[in-house]
Amino acid sequence: MWDIVDKPKDKKVVRCRGIFIVKYASKNGVAQETIQNTIRRASKVMTEQEARRILGVTEETPWEEIIKKYDNLFENNAKNGSFYLQSKVHRAKECLEAVQQGKSQGTPS
Repeated sequence: MWDIVDKPKDKKVVRCRGIFIVKYASKNGVAQETIQNTIRRASKVMTEQEARRILGVTEETPWEEIIKKYDNLFENNAKNGSFYLQSKVHRAKECLEAVQQGKSQGTPS
């Protein structure tokens, strides 16, 4: 889980952590292979859009409804033995929880 902190005054906001790593890694002369591995790992992070598709919800869906859909999908996949789908459902809920926390704290998602 990520902690939300204040932005340092001397830093710019960047939406993708991979960009930050690539920018500073290339400045410091880090090997190209390391940069490519970082980009590959960053691309595996679930997006809010993907999480909403998995759970079948929209941006207007109330949080309580998202939790109901999560519980239903998680339990159905537990019964039918699809650990892969169950883990995707769980990661989708975690992603949307982070978005929800950001909105409740007044930070843009």
